[in-house]
Amino acid sequence: MAGRRPLALYCGRACQSKASRQRARVEPELEPPTELEELLASWELHLRAERKSPQTVKVYGDGIRAYVRFCLDAGQPVEIDRTRLREFVDHLLASGAKPATATARHLAMRRFSAWLTEEGEQDADPLLGLKSPKLDQPVVEPLTDEQLRAMVKACKGPEMRDKRDEAILSLMYTSGARAGEVVALRLDDLQLKANPPTVTIRRGKGGRGRVVPLALEAAAAIDRYIRARKGHRLARTGDLWLGDRGKAFSYDALHKTLRYRAERAGVDGFHPHRLRHTAAHRWLSKGGSEGGLMAVAGWTRPEMLLRYTRANASQRAAEEAQRLDLGAL
Repeated sequence: MAGRRPLALYCGRACQSKASRQRARVEPELEPPTELEELLASWELHLRAERKSPQTVKVYGDGIRAYVRFCLDAGQPVEIDRTRLREFVDHLLASGAKPATATARHLAMRRFSAWLTEEGEQDADPLLGLKSPKLDQPVVEPLTDEQLRAMVKACKGPEMRDKRDEAILSLMYTSGARAGEVVALRLDDLQLKANPPTVTIRRGKGGRGRVVPLALEAAAAIDRYIRARKGHRLARTGDLWLGDRGKAFSYDALHKTLRYRAERAGVDGFHPHRLRHTAAHRWLSKGGSEGGLMAVAGWTRPEMLLRYTRANASQRAAEEAQRLDLGAL
């Protein structure tokens, strides 16, 4: 019995003749929802049901939509195909995308294809066994103490947002919490008066929660912000972070406000994720254990530890060698 045809994800304008596209411009018609749109929406629902974070759902969805646009722009039928996926990754890199972006897009397609097979939408997974592309992984340099002090200074001011940004910055470079985890915090996740003070990450990556100890400086900064937020229109809500001009606070707002502080501080190449690398480096450089760092950061695999701390590994080894004084007999 012949198998089912390869799943055509989207046809649309790629399957139209030039004349039909010209007529469509003259007499525009709304196309009905495509098979891809329906399947992608179902997959996103499945991901949410698996308690994937909103950012993960967005990244996966963006990957599928980017693949569709690539196929359409190339005038090719949009089907799940190994060769076409490799061409897609090559196109991303040639267009200036970062290796991490290309890898994420590749992963999204592989997981989407696996889900389609599990759901019976295609007979076999054409991407089964396909591994992530081996791309150069740039070393992310942690921020120096001087840069951190400059950013903290750039947050100083009388407004609530000044105290909020200093609290967020202090929390992220001391705890290594992810941007999405920080944005999702609520007031009752904090135990500032405990000894030591802690914050509960209710839902980290992979749906795993954890309790993270807070540096006293970070706890004090958060406490200062909480007292300042009382005059905000949304002060009675449970969300910890509140936005400017009476608005709520979002993931994009965190990126925007920290980049603004970095610009004021003269820190080039800043991205909020550098604070996670910074926290990991500072933990180890001050004598913290690798196991403790993995617990605080929410990592379950040692590879993540190596990835986040390799930038200054040689420097830390040299400093440790001096402390050990191995030449003394």
